[in-house]
Amino acid sequence: MAVHTHIDPAEAADRLAIRELFDAYAHCADRRDADGQKALFTVDTRFAVFMDGDGTEPTYVLEGRESLTPIFADLNRYQATTHFNGQSTIRLDGDRATGESYTIAHHLFTDDGERKIMIASLRYLDRFVKLEGAWYFEERKLILDWSETRPSAP
Repeated sequence: MAVHTHIDPAEAADRLAIRELFDAYAHCADRRDADGQKALFTVDTRFAVFMDGDGTEPTYVLEGRESLTPIFADLNRYQATTHFNGQSTIRLDGDRATGESYTIAHHLFTDDGERKIMIASLRYLDRFVKLEGAWYFEERKLILDWSETRPSAP
């Protein structure tokens, strides 16, 4: 990982905009704003999910922004979710960038009358593109590093 001794204002603005993109994704997920979440992606985006961890075949791959609707709508099965975004690394290359970010996701639900919580450690490997001055996800790989489901107190 690079240590930055000097970041010019344009680079700082791009880094902040990409970080806000990460955070907008989590915010939209927690507010069940599937349309807002989809708007963060390019029209021809690619979204791959790796439920068996890094180095495995993808569980599924979605192509195109509109194909994201079912995955984002699936969050409606939870009573509540909270996504905490952690560290991220971003490598800028003009109007393109790549990055890795970490999220701890909490999903609250009821199963057979019992309240439960599923906690997941997620890692995202992203490709970004800047279009008309705004940053978008061009490709997003969601990797489940680990998860735990347990009873949750009311």
